[in-house]
Amino acid sequence: MKDKEYVKSKIPHRDPFLLVDCVTLIGDSGEIKAYRDLSEEDPIFRGHFPGNPVYPGVLMIEGLAQTAGILLLEPKKTPLFAGIEHARFKEIVRPPCRLEYNVRVIGKKMNIVKVEGIAHVEGKICARATLLVSSL
Repeated sequence: MKDKEYVKSKIPHRDPFLLVDCVTLIGDSGEIKAYRDLSEEDPIFRGHFPGNPVYPGVLMIEGLAQTAGILLLEPKKTPLFAGIEHARFKEIVRPPCRLEYNVRVIGKKMNIVKVEGIAHVEGKICARATLLVSSL
């Protein structure tokens, strides 16, 4: 298990936009598992939505992309989206919960890597997408 300091050593994101708390697995075959613990005190829920907290789907996708960056990024590089395909949102995510990210590499062409990402809570798929990621 790799903690938030490890995450911060791998990607340039910082609070409040660092959306990965911990890495639980980095596999030899181009896969990574990570998570973010959500609580009602998370600043995003002050505006989305007061009294009815819902974690935005776009942030689930960003969390998947950050997880991919942890796996793929070279030191001192900035990760970039090159594309998002087939994004689907299946379940509403509400705090408190642990939002888990599973990402695996499914292709590479030049400096673009294609990954499949799935975000889930307690085994229920909340979001999935194919992402194209690159770096500066």
